[in-house]
Amino acid sequence: MSSAITGWEHPDPLQRADDGLNCHHDGQGGKKAGQAGSSSSSQPTYSVLDVPPWYLCILLGIQHFLTALGGLVAVPLILAKDLCLQHDPLTQSYLISTIFFVSGLCTLLQVFLGVRLPILQGGTFAFVAPSLAMLSLPAWKCPEWTFNASLVNTSSPEFTEEWQKRIRELQGAIMVASCVQMLVGFSGLIGFLMRFIGPLTIAPTISLVALPLFDSAGSNAGVHWGIAAVTIFLIVLFSQYLKNVAVPVPVCGGKKCHTSKFYLFQVFPVLLALCLSWLLCFVLTVTNALPTAPTAYGHLARTDTKGNVLSQAPWFRFPYPGQWGLPTISLAGVFGIIAGVISSMVESVGDYYACARLVGAPPPPRHAVNRGIGIEGLGCLLAGAWGTGNGTTSYSENVGALGITRVGSRMVMVAAGCLLLVMGVFGKIGAAFATIPTPVIGGMFLVMFGVITAVGISNLQYVDMNSSRNLFIFGFSIYCGLAIPSWVNNNAEKLQTGILQLDQVIQVLLTMGMFVGGFLGFFLDNTIPGSLEERGLLVWNQMQEDSEETAKALEVYRLPCGIGTKVCTSSCTQYLPFWPRLGAGSREQGRNLLARLFQDPSGARGKGASETKL
Repeated sequence: MSSAITGWEHPDPLQRADDGLNCHHDGQGGKKAGQAGSSSSSQPTYSVLDVPPWYLCILLGIQHFLTALGGLVAVPLILAKDLCLQHDPLTQSYLISTIFFVSGLCTLLQVFLGVRLPILQGGTFAFVAPSLAMLSLPAWKCPEWTFNASLVNTSSPEFTEEWQKRIRELQGAIMVASCVQMLVGFSGLIGFLMRFIGPLTIAPTISLVALPLFDSAGSNAGVHWGIAAVTIFLIVLFSQYLKNVAVPVPVCGGKKCHTSKFYLFQVFPVLLALCLSWLLCFVLTVTNALPTAPTAYGHLARTDTKGNVLSQAPWFRFPYPGQWGLPTISLAGVFGIIAGVISSMVESVGDYYACARLVGAPPPPRHAVNRGIGIEGLGCLLAGAWGTGNGTTSYSENVGALGITRVGSRMVMVAAGCLLLVMGVFGKIGAAFATIPTPVIGGMFLVMFGVITAVGISNLQYVDMNSSRNLFIFGFSIYCGLAIPSWVNNNAEKLQTGILQLDQVIQVLLTMGMFVGGFLGFFLDNTIPGSLEERGLLVWNQMQEDSEETAKALEVYRLPCGIGTKVCTSSCTQYLPFWPRLGAGSREQGRNLLARLFQDPSGARGKGASETKL
């Protein structure tokens, strides 16, 4: 996702001085119970098992919500045009509220039953490309009259059916593809697949998620390039130039109050830029500096073009499964979304290990990774049932936020999940985001998509880029990932086989740059001879070796309420790939007990204990 524009690329974010709102002090200035016991700055203030004060959980939960806000809002706004909703901001607000609600629900599932790390779940750009490819098929292209605002009656049954039948098609494809993800996760196949998926597969796949979206970003920004340029300038200013500027804020702990440094621009660059650009558009609208004629250049930059959305939106609206009707299924859509699922799974596995490192937890063992991927598949199933038009995945920028706040408690993410649920029910919130002026959205997209492309390319740091083999694989994969979809879009009639369903599958897959580039990278990387170090696979192997079953790992990654330890302890469950392994943890506890026997009461080792191998 967009980690660089949210400021998480700092070389050592854990060593920031006094991050503000990142630790809780008692009246004597000491940290309260629950913090990490180490004095090292690399240790989190609150580890994954600690419970911070309730108000700190709420404040940091709000911060995680705001950090993910750009990605959550962007997905439905990107899909709006191909769903025939570009002139229906009220329905766009419903989609935004729905994705808030489902993201909160999936976050709680992941924290309690999934990998059990503090990772926020939300919409994924990996599903955007296959969704747009499916909606570009002749059968799903929007009628011409839906592009003319004067001909669109958003309350008419004809218009409602036009957009609902498209999102029902997306729902069905996402729900079927999510079953594949659940199978891969709960069966343990993800570990087997990661042996063959390396950086040379991941880099072109993630890079080509955002590259084909330049047309959408350019069209939105082109509504008024001046406003879009201001938005881009502000995002770059806050996230790059002012990220190390601390703003003093008052903090009260016990009976004493003091000022603490808070890196405001580093934490909220996108939100601040959107608000300021939005305010600029409002001022230009009030002063009539922007044209009032609907056909004039810059008219969509006015804030009153969507002003009726706030008055029309209900205060409370509870999203529910099947709210757009019964989902439909097509073979082309399912195959396209499965390609997005694979990309999402690979990215999530990397997020798990990064999150564990930042919150002071041991690397996740295989059963936790399997369970996390399986729960993400369940989240995609719920997203399809509720009708977000998208799936769910782990948010990389929120993983980075843990390094800034140094608070890795699960309870903070529980607060963030509950906040998302509330925001999804509060209808006016989604309506407010649906009224963002179009060029402001375009400016945000241009920066966000550029960063996503760079994040994909950054995976190449693990491979030997002095190797002509690797240069060929990456360059050829990227170029074909751009050239082949372009040709297929312009020559779809030349790929007719006479079987409609097969034609649609071929067209959807070959118009997805991420599938073409990722498949070529995967095939070439696994067939052209090269060492594990040259291919960058030693990193993956090292992560697997570090994922040992220890007592600490069992404590962090076990299921809640004693499941697997006090109840459901049948020996048969130990053969389930997603079930915690008790044997290794018990052995580790035994070793710890024996080690304590060789210590005197003061905690020092007894004589000769260092020479004893346990």
